[in-house]
Amino acid sequence: MDITGSFKDSRLQVILRKQKAKEALFEALIDRFEFGRDYSEKEVNEVLAAVYNDYAILRRYLVDTGRLGRDPYGQHYWRAEKKD
Repeated sequence: MDITGSFKDSRLQVILRKQKAKEALFEALIDRFEFGRDYSEKEVNEVLAAVYNDYAILRRYLVDTGRLGRDPYGQHYWRAEKKD
């Protein structure tokens, strides 16, 4: 699904409502994170803030959809392996 229309000047303007569009967005966002690397919450926020002002909601979506792993204390994040 093409989500380029929801971006302007490399910034996300709106999180689309349709589930397919959200899935495409989350896949594009998770590609900004490396496998095997540990990220602090601050680092995750910086990566996502470069795309959208409400970086916390993006972080929550990535964790909730299993794309980004998180320790129980919210201090360490990592790119999760795909479950096919």
